[in-house]
Amino acid sequence: MKYIYLIPAAAIAFAATSCSEKSKMELETYTVEPTSMSEIVTATGTMESVTSVDVGTQVTGIIDKLYVDFNDHVEKGQLLAEIEKTLLDSELKSADASMASAKATYEYAKTNYERDKALHDEQLISDYEFQTSQKDFEVARLSYEKTQADRVRAAKNLNYAEIYSPIDGIVVSREVEVGQTVVSSMNVANLYVIADLDNMQVVGAVDEADIGQVKVGQHVTFTVDSYPDDTFNGTVTQVRINPTTTNNVVTYEVIVAAPNPDQKLIPGMTANLTIYTLELDNVTAVPLKALKFQPMQPAENEKNLPVPVPLKSESKYSVWVERDGKLIQTAVETGVANAIYQQITGGLKAGDKVALQYNETAGQPQQKQGEENPFMPKPPGANRNKSK
Repeated sequence: MKYIYLIPAAAIAFAATSCSEKSKMELETYTVEPTSMSEIVTATGTMESVTSVDVGTQVTGIIDKLYVDFNDHVEKGQLLAEIEKTLLDSELKSADASMASAKATYEYAKTNYERDKALHDEQLISDYEFQTSQKDFEVARLSYEKTQADRVRAAKNLNYAEIYSPIDGIVVSREVEVGQTVVSSMNVANLYVIADLDNMQVVGAVDEADIGQVKVGQHVTFTVDSYPDDTFNGTVTQVRINPTTTNNVVTYEVIVAAPNPDQKLIPGMTANLTIYTLELDNVTAVPLKALKFQPMQPAENEKNLPVPVPLKSESKYSVWVERDGKLIQTAVETGVANAIYQQITGGLKAGDKVALQYNETAGQPQQKQGEENPFMPKPPGANRNKSK
């Protein structure tokens, strides 16, 4: 069951009267001291390795041996895999034989050419015979040079049967199995992907409204979902001007270099970026509203408020400093600003009290001695007869 209590109007008037007391004004100030200022831009991005190499083969053959697998650490020059060499060995031997045959033909043709040249100089043979000898010599020479090149190619192809790591890194992908045939055509057949995880980068997507504030060299912190309690540091190394539009939202790629000595960061992770477009330490700054503050002359009953003393000459920027019971207008020089603070480069010193605004404080209710509100509940036993 609900009960509704009605209070007479006379009681309400009594309460309002008993609680009334005149409010007063107070000046809110800010004490100047060295502080830090920052401005940030947030974005998301994807972790990538700065150096990632697709390791492949330039020759066709069957995978004979694989020496490394996923997540293996490899060094530059380390043997990774071998392709079956039987056909490549035979090609090299064939090239050797062709080169030896061409060399013999060349040396024979050279001997004939030198003999016929001496005879032709003595006019003992015709021009036709000499020219024929000269042609045979040139053809033999070119054929010999071609077999030399073929032999170099065959030897190189045999060397390509052994695949070595081009960098220090970790195997992040293996594309083949032992016994699989790899075909080298216009594109190199990939066997492994090796990445340097010591040096990572974040490819971040920054909104077009914020991209104008992002510059190369700015400090960046970021987190990844895999390590929610860790904060990683990086530096902006590139701001790409090529836009990407997704659902009518335009973003720009920002590259953030991120050292990764512990190798916690791996390719593909999503990073939540905080880019510090402004970062200053131990600077003098005041809240922005200090520059907009306008003093007032205190009334007769507001003796607690300081009397304003304006500047004798105009200044582009000024604040009001409370000093010796007065509010003195002080010219200042300004620097950069963020959404909260304005940097002050001249005119103030540590310890100055800068006026921000006036605050009105309500008076405390006062109750006359012996006066009792008849509608307030009485403490237990108040109505008991005190006489025994």
